Amino acid sequence: MSEKLAKRRCKPCEGGVKPLSADQARELLTALHEDWTVSDNGLEISRVFEFPAYSRTLGFANAVAWIAISEGHHPGLTVSYGSCAASYTTHATNGLSDNDFICAAKMDRLWQETVD
Repeated sequence: MSEKLAKRRCKPCEGGVKPLSADQARELLTALHEDWTVSDNGLEISRVFEFPAYSRTLGFANAVAWIAISEGHHPGLTVSYGSCAASYTTHATNGLSDNDFICAAKMDRLWQETVD
C-alpha cells in the first residue's frame, strides 16, 4: 500500500475533467493492496474486505463513511456479516480519478490498522 497516496487529500471534481487513462489507472492500482481490481470497462475499482465478525465489519464501514464525508468522495458499499465490498468511480468524470485511488488507499490503511 502506498502511504504517500493515503496521505493525499481529494480535490473537488465538478466535471470538465477527463477521467484517468487505462495506463494511469493501472499505475495507481499498483500502489493499492493487491485485492483491488479495475472493472472490465475501466470505470470503477473495487475490493472486498473480510472480517471475523459483523461488529468489526460495521465498525469498518462506519469509519469508511467518516473518510468519505471528510474527503467529499463516496464509495459504493455493500455490508454483509463478515465482509464489506467497496467500489469507487468518479461520476463527474464518467470514469476513474485520482480521488478514487486516494480514498482506496485510505481504506487500505484503515483495514490494515483493524487487522493488526
